[in-house]
Amino acid sequence: MSSNLEQKKLAVEEIKQLFNDNESVVVVSFSGITVEEITKLRVKFREANVDYRVLKNTLVKRAIADLNIPEIEEKLAGPSAFAFGDAVSPAKVVADFLSENKDNAKKMQIKGGIVEGRYIDENGVIALSKLPSREELIAKMLGSMNAPISNFVGVLSATLRSLLYALNAVKEQKEAA
Repeated sequence: MSSNLEQKKLAVEEIKQLFNDNESVVVVSFSGITVEEITKLRVKFREANVDYRVLKNTLVKRAIADLNIPEIEEKLAGPSAFAFGDAVSPAKVVADFLSENKDNAKKMQIKGGIVEGRYIDENGVIALSKLPSREELIAKMLGSMNAPISNFVGVLSATLRSLLYALNAVKEQKEAA
């Protein structure tokens, strides 16, 4: 076998691994993006723990043949970049980039995405980007769990404070008499 064919097989296996290891993938088309803009975008992806890659469509088609998602295969035409990550982060970073200014929307279009093995269209990716991140959800849940305990402590301390005020009032009354 030729070394080129071996390299392609290795690349297909690596792409399969990327699709299997990540909860979501956002596929975008890009044209006219400057090096400076793409560098800023890559920094944002890195900050959000998102793996952003430009991959060959033919290799991706071979890698996702087992996933049985014909909708995403249809979208793999022209330059395609893939953002791999948790369920929400790739969509958030792409949507934030597109909303920064109107020129970005002309340079990059969302082709679609895959979330936990299911295809979502452009509108689905935008809707996904509006969901709170995992960290925000955990913080809200912990706050909700902490609220009853905090309220209980507040009620107990108010009762003790009221008792202290009453005793202090009795003391002042006896001192005055």
